[in-house]
Order: sequence, then structure tokens, then C-alpha cells
Amino acid sequence: MANKTLAASLMLVAVTLTACGGTTSEGTATSPEMSSSPSSTTSATFNDADVAFATDMISHHRQAVEMAELAGSRAESQEVKDLAAQIRDAQDPEIETMSGWLNAWGRPIPADMSGMDMSGSMPGMMSTADMAALGEADGTDFDTRFLRMMVAHHEGAIEMARTEISDGADPDAVALAGQIEKAQTAEIAMMKKLLGS
Repeated sequence: MANKTLAASLMLVAVTLTACGGTTSEGTATSPEMSSSPSSTTSATFNDADVAFATDMISHHRQAVEMAELAGSRAESQEVKDLAAQIRDAQDPEIETMSGWLNAWGRPIPADMSGMDMSGSMPGMMSTADMAALGEADGTDFDTRFLRMMVAHHEGAIEMARTEISDGADPDAVALAGQIEKAQTAEIAMMKKLLGS
């Protein structure tokens, strides 16, 4: 009788653990601890859309940061300088977070493609000619170029974020995509207002 009770208890524990766990992209069960890992390391449940989102958004963010760093010495408007610093300060940590996810998922972190033509590789990416023109611009010319380019860049990022929201499986990645959509939509409105003025 004791053996039957023990067997029943073990079965209940096994069922409970299975119910609490998630699955990896390969479909194997994970522990509850793995399923509730912090956003810096993400959960073990992910799919190809999550990997594509993190991989592409890292490269996308790197170009935005590159553009933003030019503003410190080339922009005339303090508002443009402040906005560029805001973009850099938001996107640098997001690059680190997404790189951590790719490591946790056993996927490669994309190489830094600065200086290479990334236009057409994903929505909103600037060409080498665009980046060169921005790097040579100064004062109000820089401000106008920067704002127009960053609006297009942000619109591309929002498109990518919406794809992740609809297709992604990792809750942290989907949450970050939502944050990117919200923050960059607000920044687009601000940039369009600056262009209008």
C-alpha cells in the first residue's frame, strides 16, 4: 500500500512539473526556473521569429547609435542633440540585452557591419552613401538629414517590432518589441514636429 501511495505521489509531482515548465524551440521540456528567467537572459522558449528579431534589431540599433553619435559634434539644434543622446542611451542597452538572448539561445551575435551597405537588408536601413552624407553634413543641414533619416530608420524598426509581436514566442523578446514600437512611435512624432518647425 505504501508503494502505491509513493508511486501516486511521484506521478503527481511529475505531472505538476511538466505543467509548469515550457518548451524550447526543439520541443524539449524545461524546468519552471528556466521558464521564468529574467529579461537579460530571456526564457528558454523561443522560435525562429525571436532569433530573427534579435539578430536583425542588433544591426538596426547599431546603425541608429552610429547616426546618433554624430549628432554630438555636428548637430546645431540642442533638441536634436538631446534626442540623439536619448536614442543612443535607449538602444545601447537593448543591443546588450538582445546579444545576451542570442548567447542563451546558442545563436551567433551578428558581426558589426558599420561601414558596409546595409540598405535593403532590413526595413529602414541606410546605405553607405546616406551614412557618408550624414557624416559630412554640419549644422542645420545635419539636423535636417539626421531627422529625416532617423524617421525612416524608426519606421523600419517599428515594422520589425510588429512582426515580432505577432510571430514571436519568447515573452521577453515580444515585450521588448512592444517597448520599441511605443518609444520609437513617440520619437517619430517628436522628429516630425522638429522638421515642421
